[in-house]
Amino acid sequence: MNNRVLNHRAAEPAGEAKRSAPVTESKSQMAIRKPQKAVEKTGALYDELLAALDQQNSVPAPGTIVKGKVTGKRGNEVLVDIGCKSAGSINANEFEDVEAVNVGDTFDVLLIDLEGDNGMVVVSKRQADEKIRWEAILAKYKEGDTVSGVIKSKVRGGMIVAVDGVEAFLPGSQVDVNPSRDLDIYVTDTPQDFKIIKISDERRNIIVSRRELLEAQMAEKKHALLAKLEKGQIVHGKVKNITDFGAFVDLDGMDGLLHITDMSWGRIKHPSELLKVGQELDVMILDVDLERERVSLGLKQAQSNPWDNIESRYPVGSRLRGKVVNLAPYGAFVELEPGIEGLVHVSEFSWTKRIARASDVLNIGDEVDVVVLNIDSTNQKIALGIRQTEANPWDTVQDRYPVGSRISGKVRNFTTYGAFVEMEEGIDGMIHVSDMSWTRKINHPSEVLQKGQTVEAIVLEIDAANQRISLGLKQAQTDPWASIASTYHIGQIVKGKVSKIASFGAFIELEDGVDGLVHISQISDQRIEKVKDALKVGQEVEARIIKIDREERRIGLSIKAVNMDEGEVARLTAEAESDVSTISAPLGSFANAFEEAFASSEEWQPGQK
Repeated sequence: MNNRVLNHRAAEPAGEAKRSAPVTESKSQMAIRKPQKAVEKTGALYDELLAALDQQNSVPAPGTIVKGKVTGKRGNEVLVDIGCKSAGSINANEFEDVEAVNVGDTFDVLLIDLEGDNGMVVVSKRQADEKIRWEAILAKYKEGDTVSGVIKSKVRGGMIVAVDGVEAFLPGSQVDVNPSRDLDIYVTDTPQDFKIIKISDERRNIIVSRRELLEAQMAEKKHALLAKLEKGQIVHGKVKNITDFGAFVDLDGMDGLLHITDMSWGRIKHPSELLKVGQELDVMILDVDLERERVSLGLKQAQSNPWDNIESRYPVGSRLRGKVVNLAPYGAFVELEPGIEGLVHVSEFSWTKRIARASDVLNIGDEVDVVVLNIDSTNQKIALGIRQTEANPWDTVQDRYPVGSRISGKVRNFTTYGAFVEMEEGIDGMIHVSDMSWTRKINHPSEVLQKGQTVEAIVLEIDAANQRISLGLKQAQTDPWASIASTYHIGQIVKGKVSKIASFGAFIELEDGVDGLVHISQISDQRIEKVKDALKVGQEVEARIIKIDREERRIGLSIKAVNMDEGEVARLTAEAESDVSTISAPLGSFANAFEEAFASSEEWQPGQK
């Protein structure tokens, strides 16, 4: 085609010359000119085609930013010329002040479509501005950079931040160091710094963080503060948070822990009793852990220690008044002044009463009189006593109950070895089982006494230092063995009742408190294998006394000797008294067996039933 165009343009001068010549043509000449005109017409069309092609190549493609010139306003539209066949239309709401827009004004617009629904070019000034700003952001910043922005509003999941005219997203978790439920408080016109976490060019999205910058600032501030903190240093802080075990104090750069035990010299149950959030206070640095970046604080250490010179303020023996602040099973803690507490052990509650638990006597909040018993200032301990505020009744117990005096009291309690008798409130005496009967062996006090029973006893011994009084029940009664000599004699026939049966014989109750023993060999002339085959408990029998041992308080009886003549009885009693082993077999067997039975003290004692 280019050759054809060149040929056409080369023929144009000849054509001009022919048109300027006189027109007198024959039919043959006219036939020659027809092809020439066709060639001429084709060249003109091609020129128009080239011009249209050049014009098409100069039109920008959609998505391109071009200059637009205002040519007029029509209703809610602003018409602009961007160099295309038709004008472009921009909605008036894309201008901050459409009234200030005049014909001839030029600005950047984004070409959206060469032909819209109304046949006009579709352009946007707003999208052009946004694209320009976004490209400026990409050119200026990268991920990790710090930018300045303004938090404009709260949205779902976070907040919108304006950065150089571009909206960036600030997630709720990145707003502050500590989570906040109310994000509205962060909306402000004041510019703040943010760190770019992510930039997405495809989605034209920026995610920023305020928290990371704050944490970095805090870390830097913390390191600087840790470097200058020393043990024993007094610093100023503000209570940031309160827990059950203590409080966290902001030291303007980092938080320190103030434990509940280091808050007061006195006793507190919860930190909120002493502190509140936002309170300013001076605290002492107790410890600095550089590796773990932790600081331990003390509030009471920044104040004077009430335990200083405690001995001079509360000398041993001084009487004081205090308030019960805590109870334990083993005693009560009494506050003498804020920060100073002493312990009253349960053993120091009363001279006479047995206190099992402190709560049985005292309540928290009670005011009591106490006496200082001991002070351990090193371990910050004071021993107190309540009973020392009253006279000790044991100091005069010997005057009220001299040894040998008769008393009357109520049986209060039993042990395996005796019974306690209340002589007066708080003063008990003990009757040992061995002092309960003259004639019987008592295995347990319940065999003789009952709880609550009123008895008379004799004071046998007093140990005031150890608060012990020994009493005798049998000593308050007549010893039946004192009249045994006038009541019973060897050879006498007596009547009694079987009170107990043993393998070696039977015990016969002669009178209240006096028993005799019939050995199995002395029950019958016939051989007895088992005592229970011959005698029954409660059975009344007659027996002859064949031995009386006043020192051992024993009486030996023989049932079969009841019908013996005087000579046989004499021989039998003589054998029992002399204990001669060479005596005749029948009598010797009896004597030996009789002595063995009496010697078995584990099985029988005088008067045992």
